[in-house]
Amino acid sequence: MTTIDAGQAVLLGIVEGLTEFLPVSSTAHLKLTESLLGLPVSDASVVAYTALIQTGAIAAVILYFWRDLFALVRAGLGGLFDASTRQTEEFRLAWWIVAATIPLVVRHRLRGHR
Repeated sequence: MTTIDAGQAVLLGIVEGLTEFLPVSSTAHLKLTESLLGLPVSDASVVAYTALIQTGAIAAVILYFWRDLFALVRAGLGGLFDASTRQTEEFRLAWWIVAATIPLVVRHRLRGHR
């Protein structure tokens, strides 16, 4: 198992934080940075650290956008019962997100992952 020192952890945290809000893969940036630091990207401890730091980043994004996410969920579900809600941008976006997720779920299931 590889040990990630405090300096490497801080650098990886900065990379994750800076790239999470960009329209590019923060995971790819982490993997590239890990490689540049000489860390074995497939080592269990490095993979675990990457998962942990990304969980924190995802939690931060959810906290930051909680009002928007709540509005999407409320409109998406509310439109099932209220025709006027179906005319809102939030309703359409919520269901486009659901529709865009379906191919990923199908692909995941066809590959035998559970």
